[in-house]
Amino acid sequence: MSGPDQLSPAEAYAAAISRAKHAVTQEFIDSFDFGFDEFQIEACHALEDGHGVLVAAPTGAGKTVVGEFAAYFALKNGKKCFYTTPIKALSNQKFAEFVERFGEEKVGLLTGDTSINSEADILVMTTEVLRNMLYAGSNTLNNLGWVVMDEVHYLADKFRGGVWEEVLIHLMESVQVISLSATVSNAEEFGEWLNEIRGNTTVVVSEVRPIPLYQHVLIGQRLVDLFSKPGQVNPEILKLEREAMRKVHTDRHRRERFGQNESRLSRADIIEKLNRENLLPAITFIFSRAGCDAAVNQCLNAGLRLTNSEERAEISKTALYYTQNLAEEDLAVLGFDQWLSALERGIAAHHAGLLPSFKEAIEDLFKRGYIKAVFATETLALGINMPARTVVLEKLTKWNGEAHVPITPGEYTQLTGRAGRRGIDIEGNAVVQWSPSVDSATAAGLASTRTYPLRSSFTPTYNMAINLISRFGRERARGSLESSFAQFQADRAVVGLDRQVRRNQTAIDELVDSAQCHLGDFNSYASMRREIKELEALLSKRGGRKTFDNRQRQHLEGEIDQLRKALRNHACHGCNEREAHARLQERAGRLRRENEGLTNRIENRTHVIAKTFDRICAVLDELGYIEGEKPLAQGKILAKIYAESDLLLTETIRLGLLDELNPAELLSVVSCMIYQSRSQEDLAPKIPHQNVANALGEIAHVWGQLEEIEEKHQVQTQKAPDLGFCYISYRWANGNSLNNVLKGSDMSVGDFVRSTKQLIDLMNQIAAASEKLRPTCREAVKRIDRGVVSYMLGDL
Repeated sequence: MSGPDQLSPAEAYAAAISRAKHAVTQEFIDSFDFGFDEFQIEACHALEDGHGVLVAAPTGAGKTVVGEFAAYFALKNGKKCFYTTPIKALSNQKFAEFVERFGEEKVGLLTGDTSINSEADILVMTTEVLRNMLYAGSNTLNNLGWVVMDEVHYLADKFRGGVWEEVLIHLMESVQVISLSATVSNAEEFGEWLNEIRGNTTVVVSEVRPIPLYQHVLIGQRLVDLFSKPGQVNPEILKLEREAMRKVHTDRHRRERFGQNESRLSRADIIEKLNRENLLPAITFIFSRAGCDAAVNQCLNAGLRLTNSEERAEISKTALYYTQNLAEEDLAVLGFDQWLSALERGIAAHHAGLLPSFKEAIEDLFKRGYIKAVFATETLALGINMPARTVVLEKLTKWNGEAHVPITPGEYTQLTGRAGRRGIDIEGNAVVQWSPSVDSATAAGLASTRTYPLRSSFTPTYNMAINLISRFGRERARGSLESSFAQFQADRAVVGLDRQVRRNQTAIDELVDSAQCHLGDFNSYASMRREIKELEALLSKRGGRKTFDNRQRQHLEGEIDQLRKALRNHACHGCNEREAHARLQERAGRLRRENEGLTNRIENRTHVIAKTFDRICAVLDELGYIEGEKPLAQGKILAKIYAESDLLLTETIRLGLLDELNPAELLSVVSCMIYQSRSQEDLAPKIPHQNVANALGEIAHVWGQLEEIEEKHQVQTQKAPDLGFCYISYRWANGNSLNNVLKGSDMSVGDFVRSTKQLIDLMNQIAAASEKLRPTCREAVKRIDRGVVSYMLGDL
């Protein structure tokens, strides 16, 4: 930010007027020991002026300062501010930051399984919690003035993205929304939609990284700049690539050795090289958990040590602080000793399979500079504040659950955005490791592409439909969904398609006009020619002789003969320009067919969300959940079930399939609706008890019936029951140790904790929905909310 001595008198006067007009912004800025960037000041001014704000800026640019100002401004005005995030880890991090800044009495935290100071003026929460509050008409919403939606670009997520739109559409009109997004290429379009549904919204876009990012390729032992000038691949890389490819092709039998010789460095070698070149700390993104763990082991086996004795002492102290509540008997199954040994050397893996307390320790130590090398999956790029000096990418493809796919330019930007620590580094570095399957052209394409638009993934669900009908009635609910970003984008696409239809129609009219024949109606003549051509093509298709019996064939041939006779007798048949006119008519015919396709696409996109809502309602009608404008008794159960398998679980409750189960059996059975196996290898998972087996069999039958009903109404929402967590959850509920529960399973502790917390959340939903099951659910929660599951840093 420029100092006052650099401003002209007129500029200095204007700045003084602005400061006076935006006194709260200035007071907030003065509370920091660094100056604000222009985009931060502009966004804070808009917020103080009473506008909603959309801030789109690169990772690490400091956009969360604007969200922090919303909380500060709310306290100044005696109002509440909610700060929403997509993941619990980010909520926990933001909660800790806000407690430090505003004091613990003023800040609360609400996630699916945690509630701290829930009536505080500043509440940090996951987005789903706010959505559930809106549908329940929670009193916590009273006096709400501002809502910050951090990582709002998450609305593109195909599994959870719809929740962001639900909140933005249904939040009270009096609430100002501050949306914080990564850099997207259609921020203005998103801003227009926000302006339409939320009122006056200022769009603030910054594409300037606070720390410049330099792109490199590691080829062999050479670290080479990717670009020699903006947009131009360094010719030295191209030369090195050709040489490397020659080595690969010279002897294909040496390809395995190629991975180990000097042409390609090992992971430990790369970290050592980065250390020598003062490029640590580094995050190496490896798109598999097993790969991250293997990388740490490779570094340990290579004897890599990146810390001194003072650093090792602090690492050990911090690690023990974060893990002090863990039971002694659990440490072995957690791999504690090996984890701590790696930490003390400055090395760690970071992925969803880790115990949360392990991840918290790693994040803390990395931010403080004690951990120098982290091997991580892409989940680390989801907004967690863990910047590095260097980011390394081993591959430019990842497994998306179905196939290995190339990472997108948006994902590349998000991952490499971690490079460069504001206030510490003068530059960030992104390193792509070359291999025969990872070339500079691919890396350059990802690094230079600036078109990663935000695309809505919004689609109505049963729970959404029943809650909206309960609040607004069916017709008004249907209308509210028309204001979704998904429909907004579909409508924009329709405008373009409609424009093309009109252009085509103009061309058709001109062609038909040019094909006018002075002897008669050439349209009818051209139509007969086209019909003859289509019938002849039908007869001459391969296998056509076998397709028709003799009588059918004779009928078609007779029809063609009649048309030919009519064609010869047509007035236009004797026209000297007949073939020229026919060519014009053929071009017009092609455009007509194109318009038919475009019209179908327009029809499919017009009211697309409302049509899906209608199909969802048709299923609910058939099952007796709604009647006219009102939900019936079972609909009121569905309104409180937010799980992906919302309808299946509600039907299970309604049919009484859970009524006779004890707490452990109940947990085991309903786990099939939240668990998602990471592989399909375990085709015959263990079932712990006959009661569980019976209930699961009945649930599978209900799921089959629902699938038939959904197919009839062209809907597909309910995932098949997954039995992979039934045995483990049952044993944990019956008091078995962590070691015994996970023995013989390939499940990580992190997955176990996360799935158990999801089960706790689901138990609470069932308890709210069913008075009969409430005591069993509460007892079930007590049984599983223990040990590594219940441990939280906040408990210390």
